[in-house]
Amino acid sequence: MLPLLQQNFVFSTHHPLMMGVVNVTPDSFSDGGLYLSTRQAIAHARNLIDEGADIIDIGGESTRPGSQPVSIDEELSRVMPILEALVNTSIPISIDTSKPEVMKHVIAAGASIINDVTALRSPGALEIVAQNDHVQVCLMHMQGTPQNMQANPYYKNIVSEVKDFLQQRIHAAESVGILKNRLIIDPGFGFGKTLQHNLVLLNRLNEFTTLGVPVLAGLSRKSMLGAITGNNVNHRIHESVAAALLAVVKGAKIVRVHDVKASRDALAVYAAMQKYDIY
Repeated sequence: MLPLLQQNFVFSTHHPLMMGVVNVTPDSFSDGGLYLSTRQAIAHARNLIDEGADIIDIGGESTRPGSQPVSIDEELSRVMPILEALVNTSIPISIDTSKPEVMKHVIAAGASIINDVTALRSPGALEIVAQNDHVQVCLMHMQGTPQNMQANPYYKNIVSEVKDFLQQRIHAAESVGILKNRLIIDPGFGFGKTLQHNLVLLNRLNEFTTLGVPVLAGLSRKSMLGAITGNNVNHRIHESVAAALLAVVKGAKIVRVHDVKASRDALAVYAAMQKYDIY
């Protein structure tokens, strides 16, 4: 499957992709501060690849609730050395950013995916991605900003409102020449949602597949899981694996995870079962 990944992703129903998380930040909610040095971050990324990650997602700015933005130069200084060290590996490298200037630099350095929590709404972001037709982009829903998104999230109908937003962003991308086969969507678990909102989205995730682009689900270690089990962020591997598996069952083609091997092993059992669904 790896050669296909280099050709604008070919998705298989029975082979969801595993996106491994590498946060080069001091304040991300789960692994903030763990991989601040270039050496640590590269070693962690290579370990995730060895565990079976299909994509590595590098983030240089935390988007946890209450986080503060960093400068363009600071974000680039965090992600560029990691990107440059990994860009020649056999898997695509994703950069988690909402800044057009950062997008421009990382695409030039070889990033294959832009993972944008603001769905290319920053001025110039759509155009930068449109000008680089070899790059995929993930459009995510977020109500508010990281600074205020969890203050009082409210929806009349969470599924229809998130779905309508993502449909609008798909149209916005297509309007500037970004082909639909370059797009991925993410309902944004934990980004301006209560526990109930998140659980409804997970239960009805299959409804987003009707938008005609692959769905990414990022639930790994999030506070919604801690609210269910009572476990703190460093002890949420079991519920994270369960959430990744449920997301795939509900139609996700990519799961963004911290614990790659555990998640891949769980999905291997599901895939094995699927082979015998003809009986």
